[in-house]
Amino acid sequence: MEIKRDGTWFYEGTPIGRRGLVKLFASILIREGDKYFLVTPVEKVGIRVEDAPFIAVDFDVLGEGREQKLVFQTNLDDMASAGADLPIRVVRDPQTGEPSPYVRVRRNLEALIDRKSFYRLVDLGEHHEGWFGVWSNGTFFGVIPSDELPD
Repeated sequence: MEIKRDGTWFYEGTPIGRRGLVKLFASILIREGDKYFLVTPVEKVGIRVEDAPFIAVDFDVLGEGREQKLVFQTNLDDMASAGADLPIRVVRDPQTGEPSPYVRVRRNLEALIDRKSFYRLVDLGEHHEGWFGVWSNGTFFGVIPSDELPD
């Protein structure tokens, strides 16, 4: 099995078209280090994940400023309120500098934040202790060092 970067799940090279089946598999997905497994009471099967197993396709903003809560929804309907236990992180490609933003959803599993949602996050951003980023549940998540932003 494999999960592509766009969130599509494959079995033996064929996309799994039944959303309910994908959600069932997602419910038994775990991550150990850099490896992913589907775990049942009798079996543990490795699964290849191209980037992140989920895509954060939208989010709601509850409140404002430092007290706001960012609640993300994944492509499989998981909800995650970003905070100290479910952090947001941004990885920049070393060659291009392009950001890849993620939010932890559950059990050490992350969702790649889609482009439209990332742009919305940037609109909410502010500077704090040398970083430009966003607040959620009282935690600040740096997106980029302030001094690297264009004037």
